[in-house]
This record gives sequence, C-alpha cells and structure tokens, in this order.
Amino acid sequence: MQASPNRATRTFMDFESITQAMGGICALYERKLKELNPAIRNLSYDIVDLYNFIDGLADMSALVYLSLSQVMILEQ
Repeated sequence: MQASPNRATRTFMDFESITQAMGGICALYERKLKELNPAIRNLSYDIVDLYNFIDGLADMSALVYLSLSQVMILEQ
C-alpha cells in the first residue's frame, strides 16, 4: 500500500490468508482512527468509513497465491 503520492509512504505486508489480509486492512484503519482521535477510547466505524479510507490511499494492491492443488479443486 501507499498512503500518499510520496513513494516513501509505500509499505508491504505479508499475510497467510485472504482473511488475515482483510483483518490487516481493518487494523490499519483502526490505527489511523486512534491516531486521529487519541482522546476517544471506544471508536466505531462502518463499512462505508472503511471504504472511504481505502479510496483515500494513493495505492493498495494485493497478490494472492493459489497453489496448483487449490486450482485443481476449483476447476472440478
């Protein structure tokens, strides 16, 4: 992901599953919320807020590896 047009904000993350990657995206947003609202103890958000956060990033990409055995299962 890249938080701003500045290439120095580019960072890479690695997750073992798509579920973990989605949790990682939520965690990024939650950290940003806490950073912006340090005095608020319990923050809440909905999916639209999360989508707006993602849309506000300069870039977010994901590569998903499927092993040959997973592909064969999907094709059956």
